[in-house]
Amino acid sequence: MNGVLKIDVVTLFPGMLSGFLEESMMKRAAAAGLVEFSLVNPRDFTTDKHNTTDDRPFGGGPGMVMKCEPLFAAIESVKTPESRVVLMTPSGKTFRQADARRLADDCRHLVFVCGHYEGIDERVREALVDEEISIGDYVLTNGALSAAVVIDAVVRLLPGALGAGEIATEDESFSSGMLEFPQYTRPPEFRGMKVPEILFSGDHGKIAQWRREQALERTRERRADLLGGDPEIAENNA
Repeated sequence: MNGVLKIDVVTLFPGMLSGFLEESMMKRAAAAGLVEFSLVNPRDFTTDKHNTTDDRPFGGGPGMVMKCEPLFAAIESVKTPESRVVLMTPSGKTFRQADARRLADDCRHLVFVCGHYEGIDERVREALVDEEISIGDYVLTNGALSAAVVIDAVVRLLPGALGAGEIATEDESFSSGMLEFPQYTRPPEFRGMKVPEILFSGDHGKIAQWRREQALERTRERRADLLGGDPEIAENNA
């Protein structure tokens, strides 16, 4: 899809993301008009004098739960018919490169909801969330960092975000179902470690074959699950 990708992040800690969104590729992509970022703080939508955004869970238990009123108001302040509301949560679907590609290609407005404390009131999830994403089997203090990971993975796939164009993402890890092959640059020798001679050959066919073999070997050793998890299948792909 063409046009600017709008990304809103609903978080109690916008300071955790403001610097990230103003550096490197994010800054360049925004300056080029490829993406538009906005940080939305639920605390700005509270109605009591203490700006309360959390309360103790019904039924008891440790910690606090983010209240539904400020979250509903914050999300609905930016939500449009074309929005896709994504909740960052450990109980979500594990994020994959294919998900980054789907969000980059199919969405024009992403709203990331970042939980905190013991999570969010379930009614927010039921009424407003379109998709739940986890970046791995571990728990963070809040969802801002995981949202940053997903945003980075998505924005870099937008046409024009990377200087080399779409070819810059063609041979990366996971793009072809394998991990990326080893990369080298100058000097040709460093502390006795030499760059493989094949890379100086000028034979692009042989170099491509070497890179495929290296990618397959690395994938077989580190992430055999990407090859179906069957060593024999992996061997047959060599």
